[in-house]
Amino acid sequence: MKVGVLAMQGAFREHARALERCGCTVLEVRMPRDVEEIEALVLPGGESTTIGKLVFDFGLAEPILGRAQAGLPVFGTCAGAVLLARDIVGSDQKRLGLMDIRIHRNAYGRQVDSFETDLEIPFLGAEPFPAVFIRAPLIEAAGPEVEVLARYREGIVLARQGRVLAATFHPELTPDLRIHRYFLELAAGPH
Repeated sequence: MKVGVLAMQGAFREHARALERCGCTVLEVRMPRDVEEIEALVLPGGESTTIGKLVFDFGLAEPILGRAQAGLPVFGTCAGAVLLARDIVGSDQKRLGLMDIRIHRNAYGRQVDSFETDLEIPFLGAEPFPAVFIRAPLIEAAGPEVEVLARYREGIVLARQGRVLAATFHPELTPDLRIHRYFLELAAGPH
C-alpha cells in the first residue's frame, strides 16, 4: 500500500519509518499532486497551527478534503488529530474538520508536563499500548458517528469516524506497530 505522510513539519519521519516497517511504500506529501498518488494519509504530530497554516498556504487542504470525502483513509496523531477536529476549544485556527470531535490543544499542560503511560486499548489485545503524550490534546466530545476506541482517565485519546482515525498521543515514537497496523487494516477494508 502506498501511504502518504504529510511532511510539512513535525514527526513525519517517525511515521514514515513505522509505516515502512509495516511493509508500506511511503510518499512524503508536500505538494497537491502528491495527494493524487496515495491510498491513505497520515497527519503527524508537530505544531498544529503551523501545520494547518502550511496545509492551506501550499494548496493541500482542497485535495486532502476532496480525497477524504471520497473515502481516503486519514490518520492524525497529536497535532494531526487537532487538524481533523471540527471544533478546537478556544481557537479559530485552520483545520480540515473531518471528524465530529471537539478537541482541546495542550490539554495536559506545557512541554514539561509531557508523559508516557500504558493505555488499555481492548481491540489491540491484552497487552497495554505504550503511549507517549507530548503537549497532547484531548478529545473533549465526540459526535454520534464517532467511535471512542480508548480513554486516558476520563478523556478520549483514540477515536475513529468511518475511515478517519485520531490519536492524541504519538504511536510513531514507540516500537509498537499495532496502531499503525490497525490503520492499515482500516485503509484496506471496504468504505
